[in-house]
Amino acid sequence: MRIAVMAKVALCACPDYNPDNVASAVDRAVTLCGGMERFVRPGQCVLLKPNMLSAAPLERRVTTDPAVVRAVGKLVLKAGGRIIIGDSPAIDKVSRISRVNGIKEVAVELGADLIEFCRPTLVKTPRGSIYHALELEETVLNADVVIGSGAYGTFTVTHDITQYTRAKIFSEIGKKTELFARFSTVAGERGAADAERDIRGFALKFYTEEGNWDMVGNNTPVFFLRDPLKFPDLNHVVHRDPRTNLRSAKNNWDFWTSLPEALHQVTVVMSDRGIPASFRNMHGFGSHTFSFINAKNERYWCKFHFRTQQGIKNLTDKEAEAVIGKCRESNQRDLYYSIENGEFPRWTMFVQIMTEEEATKLPYNPFDLTKVWYKKDFPLIEVGFFELNKNPENYFAEVEQSAFNPASVVPGISFSPDKMLQGRLFSYGDTQRYRLGVNHHLIPVNKARCPFHSYHRDGQMRVDGNYGSTLGYQPNSYGEWQEQPDFSEPPLALSGAATHWNAREDDSDYYTQPGKLFRLMSKEKQEVLFGNTARAMDDAPEMIKIRHIGNCLKADPAYGEGVAKALGISLDKVPK
Repeated sequence: MRIAVMAKVALCACPDYNPDNVASAVDRAVTLCGGMERFVRPGQCVLLKPNMLSAAPLERRVTTDPAVVRAVGKLVLKAGGRIIIGDSPAIDKVSRISRVNGIKEVAVELGADLIEFCRPTLVKTPRGSIYHALELEETVLNADVVIGSGAYGTFTVTHDITQYTRAKIFSEIGKKTELFARFSTVAGERGAADAERDIRGFALKFYTEEGNWDMVGNNTPVFFLRDPLKFPDLNHVVHRDPRTNLRSAKNNWDFWTSLPEALHQVTVVMSDRGIPASFRNMHGFGSHTFSFINAKNERYWCKFHFRTQQGIKNLTDKEAEAVIGKCRESNQRDLYYSIENGEFPRWTMFVQIMTEEEATKLPYNPFDLTKVWYKKDFPLIEVGFFELNKNPENYFAEVEQSAFNPASVVPGISFSPDKMLQGRLFSYGDTQRYRLGVNHHLIPVNKARCPFHSYHRDGQMRVDGNYGSTLGYQPNSYGEWQEQPDFSEPPLALSGAATHWNAREDDSDYYTQPGKLFRLMSKEKQEVLFGNTARAMDDAPEMIKIRHIGNCLKADPAYGEGVAKALGISLDKVPK
């Protein structure tokens, strides 16, 4: 099934329902969106779904005017499509309603089948969904088109960074590597609107000659947590309340405000950048601190940045409400049709580099996911760019089944003492083995493009020969399973006692960086931050609001004062 969609909405005035005026207005609107040929290809089956609520007289305007259906249908026919017209009326039958309001006459004129959605087909949903199956209209399922929030592309090296890493993906200027990208919201479950205030997932799978490298990031450079043991709690508070099954501002903000290190990320999410206008109009970040290993076996700490070449564009809360009312998959549609129409989005890759010695002298923890590295101290170094230029052919096979794991690295790229990264190295693979099976690495979208030996054998859905008669142990007398020296790393100096890690012990500076971020904002953007925060906290108890004001005051007095004013709470209520 393919759903014809638009990356933008066109509004054209029409003085009345005169068929000629309606046809002219519809033609202008469709032209503004790129013409019907943008959505319909010759031979495709196109479903037109007018509103056919009841058999009330046309003058009451409870059904779509037949002039609108006729105008749209003629454009579809001109583009080479074939038409079906259908609905599932709340009152009465399509056959009677279409006679009364004139749509039956239009269907005959257009040569379209007129159907009622009364033949539901049971459609299996992916494993892990709330429902095992859904009933969808049989005829609707036979219409064409699929929309995805993933895409294929190519990464191209433009600058030499071989002094920092021996990873072959960066070995020479001009080198190209195929990749797959997946974007998503983070808190939203299946079916959630794209234009909600939320972090966006920004995951890249590079199919390198040394195996797959997965860069599993977000559209923000920091995160709410630095203690991985709190990750399950975060998932609980951003999802539905177990009692009400509703999103809970109380749970959300009670958790965030009880973790002062979360203020940096909260400030980002509540700012004007909290709702990207599209996936194409946002930056991406590796967020964690990773490491590079060069040909001399020297280690450098690094952070990855992917800056959009399309420019940053965001939505206000009011704009987002309007978008959601028109299209819940706005970001997916924008990405799909930009690629489909040859408008290939690009991002420039940069890295920040820090030596091991520099890391020991910083006044903050360079492995803390709630903090950034200042660019004046560690400037961005350009590496290359990636371009997305091919849509998936099948959403489930290629997007839904894609699996990204930060533990998937190649020689020359490795990890760090970042506690949150270390937690993800375990949890992502564990989750994917449950979601997709132990052999999910054999699914085409996840499969390495180069030969790659692994100790993993057997398991359900093993479909590649299972290494045949190859020995399954090492050392052996036959030269099998030799260690690959390219994966070697220099020793990492460690200190301290082996005990439960206390996230509060080594750094209690939670407010310096959020304060600096706040002061970088213009007065107008600060007001946007205040308003967004107040709306998001609307249902939270006053004690939680007061706690947040207190945290903001510690970052910058003007920050706390602005939030207090927006919430309508006197600063006298905030403990000194």
